Amino acid sequence: MTGPAGLPDLPATTDERRASGRAARKRVPRSALGRWGDQERTHDALATVLAQNQLRVPELVPLRHQRMAASPWTYYRGAAAVMAADLAAEPDSGLIVQLCGDAHVLNFGLWATPERNLSFDLRDFDETLPGPFEWDVKRLAASLVVAARENQLDRPAADAAVRACAEAYRGRIRQYASWPELDVWYDGIHADSLVGYFEPADRGRVSVHIEEKRKRRTSRGAFAKLTTMAHGRPRITTEPPIRVTISDDEQADVAGHLLAEYRLTLQEDRRALFDRFTVSDMVRQVVGVGSVGMQVYLVLLEGRSGADPLFLQLKQAGPSVYEAYTRPSRHENHGARVINGKRLIQSATDIFVGWGSLHGRDYYVRQFRDMKIIPTTELIAPRLAAFATACGEALARAHARTGDPVAIGGYLGKGPAFTNAMTRFAQRYADQNERDHAQLARGMAAETVDAPPGFAG
Repeated sequence: MTGPAGLPDLPATTDERRASGRAARKRVPRSALGRWGDQERTHDALATVLAQNQLRVPELVPLRHQRMAASPWTYYRGAAAVMAADLAAEPDSGLIVQLCGDAHVLNFGLWATPERNLSFDLRDFDETLPGPFEWDVKRLAASLVVAARENQLDRPAADAAVRACAEAYRGRIRQYASWPELDVWYDGIHADSLVGYFEPADRGRVSVHIEEKRKRRTSRGAFAKLTTMAHGRPRITTEPPIRVTISDDEQADVAGHLLAEYRLTLQEDRRALFDRFTVSDMVRQVVGVGSVGMQVYLVLLEGRSGADPLFLQLKQAGPSVYEAYTRPSRHENHGARVINGKRLIQSATDIFVGWGSLHGRDYYVRQFRDMKIIPTTELIAPRLAAFATACGEALARAHARTGDPVAIGGYLGKGPAFTNAMTRFAQRYADQNERDHAQLARGMAAETVDAPPGFAG
């Protein structure tokens, strides 16, 4: 006969949680977060980039290299694996959150909630995994400097953006530390609130840009732009190598296996809605920079009226770049890892997200575009500090949902130590990123790294 089940431990008090955060300063002092030197590296950046090609479609690998070699900024976007190895080589706070994993400045944007409102939040979760909170903050801070340099902003402007971001993160974490759990979970940044981060002179321009994009970036907008009629049926237009046709057999395989498995991951009410649509066409698609070479399908479905399009993007998911340095994902399917991380981090999530697998590859599924408004560095550069403030607060909300804001706030403290460290690190790592970019470009010019025909460096 077994004894009674043990009672769970009593939860830590607020003071104990705050003390645990302060104790983490012994693991890694806040000033140490500003340290970076490539002499401490435990890997070769180019080898790390090339190792990722094992999962990718071979004929698209040269295109990936070409996009990464275009500038230090595009290299940074594609080199999450390089930074993951660098971050993991340094001592960490041990204060764990659900990482976005690739929290660079252009992975924040506006997107539609299920209620068709626009919210500002993180938008890319290919690398999501539990890990130390500062890894996301460092990835964001360094991206601000790389983006500033891309747009010829001077160092004071870049530093101001990093400081604004770090202070916004620290201030918001301290606020969340005093909030009830449900209030943290339901908090979000809506489009109107995002506009308020900008100077009054910029608000009208930002509002107009948002409204114009909101109208076009829907399945109906994509249908008007990306389809033509053939034999009485809509077909997705091709644009090699961005969108290419696939065989009827491959289409049948995707629809009969991958989409069928994905359907079972939907909530019952959303599965009923999905069943009202029929696959009309699909193509293979190239997206982003770091994702180039991963298998991606763009699928057009039509509703029962015949004038009701739905575009879904089916994107291959591999292991997170952080898994080698933390622990393997608890999800057997990496598509499930991405989607569950997305649900943990975002304040609201697309109703059609799900996952599946096909021929040994894992995939996650989401609506294509669906009012997603993604900024460009050219657009945000004149307003970089304001945009960085919004990013810092959005990242703090994500971390407060999945970590302990009291402990993180205890670590960050009230003074400028954390902000100063992030500012130093961001400049130093942006320098490292430029060296790494040059290494890739040299390899392509010397033809030791695959490049598209005619690549001139």
